[in-house]
Amino acid sequence: MTTEFTSLNLRPELMQAIIELGYAEPTPIQEGMIPLMLTGVDVIGQAQTGTGKTAAFALPILHNFEHNRLPQALVLAPTRELALQVADAMNEYGKYMRVRILAVYGGQPYAPQINSLRRGVDVIVGTPGRLIDLMEREVLDLSAVKTVVLDEADEMLNMGFIEDVETILAATPEGRQTALFSATLPVRIRKLAERFMRDPQSVTVKRNTMTVAAIEQRYYFLHESDKLHAVMNLLEIEDATSVLIFARTRAETSLLASELTQRGFPAEALNGDLEQNARERILGRFRENQIKVLVATDVAARGLDIDDISHVINYQLPDDPEVYVHRIGRTGRAGKTGIAISLFTPREKRRLRDIEAFTKQPLTLGKLPTADDIRARREQKVIDMMKVWLGRGRYQREREMVEQLVADGHELIEVAAAALKLARSGEKQRPVANVAEVVEKPAFKSERGFSRGERSERGSRFERGERPERRTSRGNGRQSHEEGMIRLRMGKGKLHGVRPNDIVGTIAYQAEIPGSAIGKIRIEDNFSFVDVPEVLLDKVLLHNGNYRIGKHKFALERA
Repeated sequence: MTTEFTSLNLRPELMQAIIELGYAEPTPIQEGMIPLMLTGVDVIGQAQTGTGKTAAFALPILHNFEHNRLPQALVLAPTRELALQVADAMNEYGKYMRVRILAVYGGQPYAPQINSLRRGVDVIVGTPGRLIDLMEREVLDLSAVKTVVLDEADEMLNMGFIEDVETILAATPEGRQTALFSATLPVRIRKLAERFMRDPQSVTVKRNTMTVAAIEQRYYFLHESDKLHAVMNLLEIEDATSVLIFARTRAETSLLASELTQRGFPAEALNGDLEQNARERILGRFRENQIKVLVATDVAARGLDIDDISHVINYQLPDDPEVYVHRIGRTGRAGKTGIAISLFTPREKRRLRDIEAFTKQPLTLGKLPTADDIRARREQKVIDMMKVWLGRGRYQREREMVEQLVADGHELIEVAAAALKLARSGEKQRPVANVAEVVEKPAFKSERGFSRGERSERGSRFERGERPERRTSRGNGRQSHEEGMIRLRMGKGKLHGVRPNDIVGTIAYQAEIPGSAIGKIRIEDNFSFVDVPEVLLDKVLLHNGNYRIGKHKFALERA
């Protein structure tokens, strides 16, 4: 027996809007959450995007709404796109209630948002960074908030906003109602709930079972510095019609898309820096196969509904195995098969085990194509295309040109060979990339708990100039040990959530230098060191006002 919205006893103004929107029956998350939230208890909803969770918290907030000068409800969202989406939905639901809803997010002038707050707002929907800014300017008063909603809490954790979220929650009344929505519930989100929620009730909407039979799950072991070349070689050899590549940060999506495009693989980045109309244009080109490769963050890919994605590539692995499942579930849809490829470095073996344990499916170790494989593939593509055109026979003018060349004394087979040479001239712009083989050594535990294979791998990474997560160094570490490199210092470290990929991504993107040019990185608690080529030093320092990781801006200086 299905539940109807009429049975939820929502106020008439809401029901009128719901009926006009064509809602008849609540979705499972709405059916579970709305009655609980109407009673005022704290709730945790575990559900994916697209399950109707916005209405699950918006309708109870609006049902309990009473006019007041100060905001009565606060919704925190990880991105401006989601904040605008939620605000628009709440305006639709509350259009017969004269409710004042304000979306606040970064990248927009402060004055209009401040003026709206001074005139009076009932519900605020915002991103953590801008909310903190408004609180520090003493124009946002949360003392009357009755309900706080944390929407997509796992993404706020991934984007480094959790400290801001804790600050915001601490500024709201202790007796407030708190609703937390998250696709996954990693440990830190659970700890957040334990700290700020009172006996929360849980509603879980089971994710659709992944059709693993339709998805080939494959992985490759390689060094971090070889990932770009590996992706290029795979794109050469795979029968890929549309490829979705996941990177960790916005800067990394832009950098990777640019690097692929420069090497002959047209790609575009999909990230939180895009305005909604730009996002729609990119998705439109992807759907129409005008671009074959899309590089995205997890946040930007939320709500991506395209059934024809042939390949998903995990360029960087997610922290949570469930996010891995969400990612690869974007291929193999609508009865089609799909391929999921994951790039692992030797130090990420544990993540491989975690993923296999979570999915209860083994991943197949793949062998990267060789230079001979790629050259043979390129030649076969040319031959296949020639056969297509020979079958069509639509080349009358070209035939006349060949006849003219033969009449001029050239051998027919020589003309054909020269034509093929001309057709393949673009391949010179795409030399076959070399990818170093990862040699795994036998592992047995030493007295300190590391296997010799692991310790050897650590040593070889330093010799190759790769970037480890952490490094303990004797001495002051202020000078680079690599010839031609200069060591720079930044005033952010582990305590600020800084990771090597974040440093590489933002420096490469803002200074417009190749990520592969950046050398060793050492991250301490409150500061970090990064090596850059001496020839690029002036260019890197020139962009000191633009470097940012999450909400943390930083400058670089010589160590």
